[in-house]
Amino acid sequence: MSEPEAEFDRDIALDETEPGSYAADLRPGWVVGDGVNGGYLLATLAHAVRRSAAHGDPLAISAHYLSTSRPGPATLETRCLREGRTLSTFAADLSQGGEPRITALATFGDLDVLPDDVETTAPEPDLPPRDRCFGIDQAPEDFRRTAPPLLHRYQLLFDPATIGWAVGKPSGRPLIQGWFRLNDDREPDPLALLLAVDALPPATFELGRPGWAPTLELTAHVRARPAPGWLRLRHETRNLAGGMFEEDCEVWDSVGRLVAQSRQLARQPRPIVTGDPPQPRG
Repeated sequence: MSEPEAEFDRDIALDETEPGSYAADLRPGWVVGDGVNGGYLLATLAHAVRRSAAHGDPLAISAHYLSTSRPGPATLETRCLREGRTLSTFAADLSQGGEPRITALATFGDLDVLPDDVETTAPEPDLPPRDRCFGIDQAPEDFRRTAPPLLHRYQLLFDPATIGWAVGKPSGRPLIQGWFRLNDDREPDPLALLLAVDALPPATFELGRPGWAPTLELTAHVRARPAPGWLRLRHETRNLAGGMFEEDCEVWDSVGRLVAQSRQLARQPRPIVTGDPPQPRG
């Protein structure tokens, strides 16, 4: 008897309508603010390219978000730009009701034939053990009641040092980090990494500017196939200008490898106020 399909896999499912064209149903559970989460959309686009390309793993993908995607039917179109022996490069577009939502370029390859080592000068996120971190279920009641559906699609445990925003006391350091795992204990893979790079609240929360931050552009690099288990995520920004900010993300796997990186440009959110502090686990 086969295992039931995980929620993430069901929600990025595609129906091929003709070669290179796919129909999707963007699920309401992935909404944040006024639209569908950019990482979920990036994973859905990459899934379409995977269905079209000779190579199965996203290595680099850069997407421009032209307008806000809404839950409901969507059309994805892929176009091969070059397909070589080790790499495939594709253009991909997502539209709804004839309106363009996202356009992307993606390079795919085979992570299994790459060297299995990752060397980096980046320090691993200094995270407390999971039983000393905070989950959504421990947030103030007001926050839980108004939390976006997106935050219930995965398990997220925040570093206590980076959740001052949740109690109205942001640290002033634009950094948020924590532990991440998909629902259904679904193990991470390259498509899940594309979701993970946009899974945490924006780092601007710790500057006293929480709220929906619409993504304008998001580029992700997948560096290695992640090991099973929890991922560690780190989001940080260094520059706010012109009503926008950049955000850098690192994704580390359970064996201490930097398996994905991203940078995105987003609009600055409007500040909101939250309630009482959550209590630690354990």
